[in-house]
Amino acid sequence: MLHPMTLFRCVFLGATFAVALSQSGCSTTPAAAVPATPATGGIVSQHGRLQVKGNRIVGDHGRPVSLAGVSFGWSQWEAARFYNAGTVNWLKQDWHASIIRAALGLHAEPGSYVQKPAANRARITAVVDAAIAADLYVLIDWHDHHAEDRTDLAVAFFADMAKRYGHLPNVIYEIYNEPLVISWPDKIKPYAEKVIAAIRAHDPDNLIIVGTPRWSQEVDAAAADPIKDPNVAYTLHFYAGTHKAALRARAEKALALGAALMVTEWGTCNADGKGPVDEASVREWMDFMRRHELSHCNWGVYDKRETASIIQPRAPAKGGWKDTDLTPSGRFAREIVRDWKQD
Repeated sequence: MLHPMTLFRCVFLGATFAVALSQSGCSTTPAAAVPATPATGGIVSQHGRLQVKGNRIVGDHGRPVSLAGVSFGWSQWEAARFYNAGTVNWLKQDWHASIIRAALGLHAEPGSYVQKPAANRARITAVVDAAIAADLYVLIDWHDHHAEDRTDLAVAFFADMAKRYGHLPNVIYEIYNEPLVISWPDKIKPYAEKVIAAIRAHDPDNLIIVGTPRWSQEVDAAAADPIKDPNVAYTLHFYAGTHKAALRARAEKALALGAALMVTEWGTCNADGKGPVDEASVREWMDFMRRHELSHCNWGVYDKRETASIIQPRAPAKGGWKDTDLTPSGRFAREIVRDWKQD
């Protein structure tokens, strides 16, 4: 979430990876991997590969596509047990989600991708493969607040993801979750250009989403100095209790400058994941996103005792949730995602 101490997660599916860690970083050499066979008849079959057209994200048919779904929490913490096909399928069947987000946790706390790369990659790829099999769109999210400090690690990871998934229209690369208060031209943009080059070496076509300064709020800074790739959009995050009309004004400015945006993470509460569910502010944001045909993912699939989590502790790990298994935020987010017009 937007607060710098927020949680995030990642996963690696059925392939075998040899991982070498050193003080300078982590390199990965993946064995041959075959993702799940894509399904047909669902949302991806309907819209195909997403692409940027002006300040909109459109499908193969050339019309704007507005998706609604859910973000998993950080892969190394309270969300870890939910990184499985059962949860993905439940989000599709019960929540009517059309997009999900797998959040690879990068911070160096115990259990993160930095310390346990294989376990976290396994979680990420489990979710990605399940989304492909369910004909959903899926964001592979580099969930970090300091990605520019480990560019080589991100380059290696996304090159592997592009090799594995780049031929499939389901996958969207989110290469930087939430930069802190740092320079777009001096820090974020150079990082993004290196990671994008690594992806494009294997995948020339799929959509890439780039985080923006101040916890992905200063989208206007990116829009004023865009990355020169025809299929890049920029990240906008909001937490309804904290972010209101002023942030929407920034987003309006970015759109007016010609940037395409995606709300890859939003919360019903304050930016620290706490506080009350702010239903009035959420509904203002939903109206804004409908008006501008934006796609969005609610934070998040995890069971920590805080407002932003959608699941109560001890709820089943593979979906099948009753109303009592959901938090107030989870029940409200489910209503929004289920009611979103997705065609």
